[in-house]
Amino acid sequence: MRVLVVGSGGREHALCWALSASPLLTKLWCAPGNPGTAACAENVPIGAMDIAGLVRFAGQNAVDLVMPGPEAPLAAGLADALGLEGIRCCGPSAAAARLESSKSFTKEVCDAAAIPTALWERFTDPHAARAFVRKRGAPIVVKADGLANGKGVVVAASVVEAEEAVGRFIGLGPVVIEECLFGEEVSFFALCDGTSAIPLGAAQDHKRVGEGDTGPNTGGMGAYSPVAAFPPALEQLTMDRIVQPTLAEMRRQGTPFRGILFVGLMLTEHGPKLIEFNARFGDPECQVLMLRLRSDLLAALVAACDGELAGFDLRWEPTASVAVVMAARGYPDAPEAGSIIGGLAGAEAVPGAMVFHAGTAATNGVVTAHGGRVLTVCGTGADLRAAHDTAYAAVRAIDWPGGFCRSDIAGKALADP
Repeated sequence: MRVLVVGSGGREHALCWALSASPLLTKLWCAPGNPGTAACAENVPIGAMDIAGLVRFAGQNAVDLVMPGPEAPLAAGLADALGLEGIRCCGPSAAAARLESSKSFTKEVCDAAAIPTALWERFTDPHAARAFVRKRGAPIVVKADGLANGKGVVVAASVVEAEEAVGRFIGLGPVVIEECLFGEEVSFFALCDGTSAIPLGAAQDHKRVGEGDTGPNTGGMGAYSPVAAFPPALEQLTMDRIVQPTLAEMRRQGTPFRGILFVGLMLTEHGPKLIEFNARFGDPECQVLMLRLRSDLLAALVAACDGELAGFDLRWEPTASVAVVMAARGYPDAPEAGSIIGGLAGAEAVPGAMVFHAGTAATNGVVTAHGGRVLTVCGTGADLRAAHDTAYAAVRAIDWPGGFCRSDIAGKALADP
């Protein structure tokens, strides 16, 4: 099969790496890709938001399947445009992608399908929103209703902080204000064909930039999988009470969901509750999941596109994986570009280690930083401790004074009895 992956980050490098092992694969492209994807796919200079260019390339090159990484092309209608040309896309239509592109739409789906989630209200008037915050008090959660590159959520510890978030987000459109849920946060993934779904595993992300979960939220500074706090019984409960009811409601509305459903959960004392949906893999959660996947990813994606997931099964390695994001100095506010990164070969020579590129550029064999989150340095091992130690051994092998990372990824899980 001839496959096109769309995107240029660490998630897309991980997807290309996993797909390149498929016996079904005959040709793999990545648009636009990065220096890491170039090692396992052919990069093509088409931007992820160039919908017409992507469709034209897929048609001219007899692409059998398009796998989008980021959410923005899906919200912009990439799957719809490909479908008009008869090209499979393992991603939802723009209408179904509203599960990510509109927080209030997700909440309305939850209400209609009796899906457990936080109490919420939607506001377009900043004065009414601030009055609601003052009435409810803190802690409280303020969300931009639309896409905000992973930075549209503030868990406000004070009324003042919440009011400031309302002021920032209301200029982007409506805001959603929710009660603050408490518990363990987990990222769970399901592969969906519109009717059926199968689990794609769970991971725990570390969103804040600083040690001990301090500082501003980011796109993700690290992750690990599996998550001990999310055993098989909770996975099944999530499938039964959240994933399947969502698919049923989306079908009822005439917008069946196909592709990757990212289920952001809070494991509360009353059971799993939905924080948010995304319409694609998370980053860096994708990286740790791909390292543990034993089955053929391409076969599963094709089954999802063709409506044949009922009875399909995926197998996972009985291992753990840890991902440590290395970011450019100044991230997330003003990352510095152009610093030289050395030691990558030494990092990948660490047994059990893998380095996925995200914001990198390469000229004459020299790799430089070209973004905020630049590398995802991963370790795989028999257990979480071994995976953690491998990942950080690989981090230490990298010579990059212009970068930084958190030193406590998976630390809390390792410290828990």
